[in-house]
Amino acid sequence: MIASLLAGLVSGVPWYIYLIGYLSVVGLARLLVHRIWQAPLLAMFAVTFIGTLELLMLTFIQRTIFEVPLVISDVFSQIVLPTVLLNLLLAIPVHALIRDLAERLILRK
Repeated sequence: MIASLLAGLVSGVPWYIYLIGYLSVVGLARLLVHRIWQAPLLAMFAVTFIGTLELLMLTFIQRTIFEVPLVISDVFSQIVLPTVLLNLLLAIPVHALIRDLAERLILRK
């Protein structure tokens, strides 16, 4: 919730868009962890992909409601595809770092 408020403060998107998007992504992640526990990397990629698309879709809908002229083909080619690619590429090292941190914290208990 704090991350969504901070993201809303530094971007032009209202904070409630990030709050809705981040909370739904957390819900999706918790659901997938219970369903696909044997393949956490696959679940992480699925959540990253779906969450990125969902947040960008919410932002697009909010911008469309407030009459900001956006062409869907430009949005898809210049915003959605690069954002999804970048998020998926950055998810790999973040997953490794968080997994290592979790293993270290579990060993200290």
